[in-house]
Amino acid sequence: MKITIDGASHVLKRLPVHVGVIMDGNGRWAKRRGLPRAAGHRAGMKSVKTVVNASGTIGIKYLTLYAFSVENWLRPKPEVTVLMRLLREYLMSEIDELDAKRVRIITSGRTSDLEKNARKILMDSIERTTHNTGLVLNLALSYGGRAEIVDAVKRLSRDLSAHAIKPERIDEEIVRRYLYHPEVPDADLIIRTSGENRMSNFLLWQAAYAEFYTTDVLWPDFGEQDLHRALLDYQNRDRRFGKIRP
Repeated sequence: MKITIDGASHVLKRLPVHVGVIMDGNGRWAKRRGLPRAAGHRAGMKSVKTVVNASGTIGIKYLTLYAFSVENWLRPKPEVTVLMRLLREYLMSEIDELDAKRVRIITSGRTSDLEKNARKILMDSIERTTHNTGLVLNLALSYGGRAEIVDAVKRLSRDLSAHAIKPERIDEEIVRRYLYHPEVPDADLIIRTSGENRMSNFLLWQAAYAEFYTTDVLWPDFGEQDLHRALLDYQNRDRRFGKIRP
């Protein structure tokens, strides 16, 4: 596929199957403009729409957006309320277009902790798009990589106690089956905006061999060309997975 970045044409020959995005910088974007943090979060919704549309058009199969972490519950209550409201607004305003574009919505995280109305709208959106065959949009909500592993261990322990599985059979593939979405392949590329260089408890299991791409661009300013830059950088990486090429 041909893309244009700053007027120059490039060809994308190798796409990541699964892209994860740590959407960072909403608060700083607002602060630089003398606006409340809520304005930054709302501006970030436009980038969500842009990246989802661009990912589907380009042919990415899975896109995981780190929308709300388990640690985000520790933020001031008014900000959490705003984030839950924006989740509801995004799903209600975009669901028709997402469905028309055959996007399938799934979610990862302790979603039972979400605000009641937000959770209902999320579950309705998942049910409505369950048979779609296009881009799989994984919304990581009340999510943490460590929490996912802990939850997997709890489920695995119950099966061990019930003698549904033998301890000697446990390997990486068995553990994977107990993750939130074992059918989703490991992340190939993790993008983080705002210049930070941390994983921040995101996809710890699935990102074991992911390529990491950071940009100083704040999330509300992240556009289609910024995504293209990340994909172009990715295809120039030499991915050996610990092996040596012949």
